[in-house]
Amino acid sequence: METLLGQGRAAIDLIVDAGSFTEGTVGARTFDDPDFGPGAVVGTAQLDGETVTVIASDAEAFNEKFPVVYSGIIGMEEGYKMAQAVYATLAADAEKEAARKRAIVLIVDTPGNGPGKVEELFGMNKATGAYQLALAEARLAGHPIVAMVVGRAISGAFLCHGLQADRILSLTSEFQTMIHVMPITSVSRIIKKDVELLEELAKANPVFAAGPAFFYKLGGVERLVESIDGMRPAIAAQIADIRKAKSDGAATALTGPRGRGALGAERGGRTVRPKVQELLRAEFAAVEDRFRPRAN
Repeated sequence: METLLGQGRAAIDLIVDAGSFTEGTVGARTFDDPDFGPGAVVGTAQLDGETVTVIASDAEAFNEKFPVVYSGIIGMEEGYKMAQAVYATLAADAEKEAARKRAIVLIVDTPGNGPGKVEELFGMNKATGAYQLALAEARLAGHPIVAMVVGRAISGAFLCHGLQADRILSLTSEFQTMIHVMPITSVSRIIKKDVELLEELAKANPVFAAGPAFFYKLGGVERLVESIDGMRPAIAAQIADIRKAKSDGAATALTGPRGRGALGAERGGRTVRPKVQELLRAEFAAVEDRFRPRAN
């Protein structure tokens, strides 16, 4: 079966209207330095006739300044470049009503961040944090954000390039898509448990498992897309659904991180989460009077 693994850039033309993608321009902002964040692909396109911002990672790009940034890894410059594209989107539609703010489409195929020594010293966490914050601001400002997993969605790179979206879609595992924090072998080394034990736990608990089907059960993936041709209509449908949820005032409950948590409970993948939330609410209710401002 055909796969898009390592082809984040190529996936753009499979999703947007034919010939509509303009790389390096978002609103009034141009990204004309080819040496800054070369692994980040940002631009503007049309999707079903609507203007959208597109952000992807390029697995064939290599950042010569930071040797660990290759194969789709999101490095420090890439994180800042992606954040700048989001803020350019916010600025372009700042005066528009929520229903007319352009959508942001994230095409996800990344094996992680670039945690080289230089990046860590300069502030890799600040770059990825800036990108997460930018997406959160755009989501709360009314921009529909859809992440489409076409290859790898792994670790901190997926945290900044995907998990702040309103909705996440993924091609099924037949297309070699992967979604996880880290491989079970790495988990085994960190928590000092046998791989065989973790593999057995993964059969009943999706938290220990990897793959889009397990993340779907956790509520992380809104819908599994079964064909490459199905990506485009699936994304367009989610954008329309997100707009409706935002206009109805139901965005917090039905989209974003909170929406995924509730969906995971419905699907039986997050059975403990609601119980823990209820305990926290009860504990806070018991002491909240202590924190109320006192009348003069």
